Amino acid sequence: MTALWTRDDLEAATGGRLIGEDRLIGGASIDTRTLEPGDLFFAIRGEARDGHDFVADALKRGAGAAVVSEAHAADLSAHGPVLAVPDAGADPVLTAMTRLGEAARARTDAQVVAVTGSVGKTGTKEALRHVLAGQGETHASAASYNNHWGVPLTLARMPQATRYGVFEIGMNHPAEIVPLTAQVRPDIALITTVEPVHIEHFASVSAIADAKGEIFSGLEPGGVAIINRDTATFERLLAHARASRAGRVVSFGEHPEADVRAQTIVLRPDLSVVNAVVMGQPVTYKLGTAGRHTALNSLGVMAVIHALGADLAEAALSLAGLAPPVGRGERTALEIDGGTAYLVDESYNANPASVRAAIATLAGIETGPRGRRIAVLGDMLELGAASPDLHRGLAEAIEAARIDLVFASGPLMRNLFEALPVSRRGGVADTAADLIEPLTRNLRSGDAVMVKGSNGSRMGRIVEVLKARYAVDPARRGLAAAP
Repeated sequence: MTALWTRDDLEAATGGRLIGEDRLIGGASIDTRTLEPGDLFFAIRGEARDGHDFVADALKRGAGAAVVSEAHAADLSAHGPVLAVPDAGADPVLTAMTRLGEAARARTDAQVVAVTGSVGKTGTKEALRHVLAGQGETHASAASYNNHWGVPLTLARMPQATRYGVFEIGMNHPAEIVPLTAQVRPDIALITTVEPVHIEHFASVSAIADAKGEIFSGLEPGGVAIINRDTATFERLLAHARASRAGRVVSFGEHPEADVRAQTIVLRPDLSVVNAVVMGQPVTYKLGTAGRHTALNSLGVMAVIHALGADLAEAALSLAGLAPPVGRGERTALEIDGGTAYLVDESYNANPASVRAAIATLAGIETGPRGRRIAVLGDMLELGAASPDLHRGLAEAIEAARIDLVFASGPLMRNLFEALPVSRRGGVADTAADLIEPLTRNLRSGDAVMVKGSNGSRMGRIVEVLKARYAVDPARRGLAAAP
């Protein structure tokens, strides 16, 4: 394990004092369940629990040290080394983690990319991680660590020798991105798209665009702003970019004036082929994930690669090996009735745009004999007063995609279920758990089943049950090729 931080580094960055023995600090953590030996454990205050309650356990598990408030230091130092930080602000430990993250950003010569957007930011971040890892030491956000604790934690974990840093930045209220992008100080900032997500906290989609546009406020002087040219709010985002310290603006999409433009996109059940022009240079590549939405986001990836001055040809080749993240399109073969069905796991989160994209992807999956395309959908949350209409409005996408059956979970998704013709109604329940048995009773060989919903709708439980009951040997996983 290589040292990430020294005693002097920690004390200088946080204003704290290390009490106890020196141990090698090789990482950082806020969760004892995933803590690795040598991690610096930050005892931040969560919504339900105070991290100080877990310090003894963290040190027992091999933490290099625990960051605690000065008020707790005397009691907790008996369990092992602690970094006592000044008692200031609502959460002194979170403040210390933020300062350490800022110190990590200040000491590195890495080229740093920040990604936000209503849809596709995690997938785009993961694609950049995948592509850049083959071209230099790359550090990127874990999972969806994109909020007020996830961003500084990711920064605090960044090695000084990093060549490329990729950070995901999220928000669900105005002004949340400003302090996060100020910490990241990106050389390149990318907005995937703007959609009515978290709309209950905003007056309009234009207001969401303004919130997303905040990412450009943190750009380093002369940095690059990258914007989806196809989004209806392009001009508004462009205004934010031009008001920032960006040296140039690059656009991507299918729009004829996009700087990184898709000329053709060929969709297959388990991959896409993109024929694009990147800043005037023709590039054709395979993308190891399905769906038009991921193909369009790959144009943003190529825009970043060009802006970094990285190898465009190598990036294009590596995209063929890109696999969808868990909960965002992962596919699993299921053994049912002596045959094979296919599960598409889109359960991580949901909003109207991403559900429509997932439905379109499901429509392109080839089913087996007597197989059907089945959408299993949970409530989309944080949509405000328009929520019933936005759920009901998905019926048009279901009809256009010729989805055979819909299983709906939750009071909001019931609006969609009741808007569908009886022939497409598979089943409805108040919770995801209650939907499991009606769904499994109806599954048969040849089916293609897509599961999607907001995190709060707990649709991941359905995926877990289907995998546990029916998943076949990994060697048999995959999708039938399109004719």
